[in-house]
Amino acid sequence: MSVYVQVFEALAGLAGGRVYPILADEGVSTPYIVVQRVGGAPVNFLTGEQPEQKHHRIQVSVWATTAVEAEEVAEQVEQAMRLAVALQPEVLGGAVDTYDELTTYRGTRQEFSLFF
Repeated sequence: MSVYVQVFEALAGLAGGRVYPILADEGVSTPYIVVQRVGGAPVNFLTGEQPEQKHHRIQVSVWATTAVEAEEVAEQVEQAMRLAVALQPEVLGGAVDTYDELTTYRGTRQEFSLFF
């Protein structure tokens, strides 16, 4: 199953359901969440067999009009990802603050390791 489908299921109740792959739709209201694959560690067998599970590294970004709102949603994201035990989640670091000059939105981004 797609990594996006799995992560969207985990985050569905957050940010009013505004969760997007790679890039949010133009004109979407805040807060919203963007999920992006940023790598992973392939599982390789000497026999050439295809592994049943894959490792995924994802970045989850939260965008809002204020830093406080972005932080609040980011904390909900981290908790939701930790509770998605079927994905074998690992938090790879704390949230990093960011800012978009064009929209003046404040945001956070955080990476997670998943194995499913």
